[in-house]
Amino acid sequence: MIFVGDDWSEDHHDIEIQDESGARLAKRRLPEGQAAVGIETDRGLWVAALVEAGYQVYAVNPKVAARYRERHSSSGAKSDAGDAKVLADLVRTDRHNHRRVAGDSELADAVKVLARAHQRLVWSRHRQVLMLRSMLREYYPAALVALPVISPTATATVTH
Repeated sequence: MIFVGDDWSEDHHDIEIQDESGARLAKRRLPEGQAAVGIETDRGLWVAALVEAGYQVYAVNPKVAARYRERHSSSGAKSDAGDAKVLADLVRTDRHNHRRVAGDSELADAVKVLARAHQRLVWSRHRQVLMLRSMLREYYPAALVALPVISPTATATVTH
């Protein structure tokens, strides 16, 4: 795991990246809002955080990045550090040829929140039914037969 410190001011960010032992991996001053990021995906928490923070994020198809790497390196050797350099060069020189990742609309964000809440409620209901079945099995097993709402088939439909 790495740890990132970001001291923000109105016109720049002072960034320090450390490893788990506290050793400094990198330290930079970055201008506020003047970063273009090339990345080989258009989804995920990291991409969403970058977009939400106002950075220009460009999703680059991995095949395009590979072709770009081949154009600029005779060895064709692939490395993560080399790929990061290729993506930085690509957005520096050719970002106008690539799709900028847009943030989700307010409606899309609301749907995500509702979907997560719904899923949590479904899981919670399922756990409650299983706990009830367990208690009834221990203290009043005849209720499992008498109450079909807490049958194993009923719990299976709760998860869908």
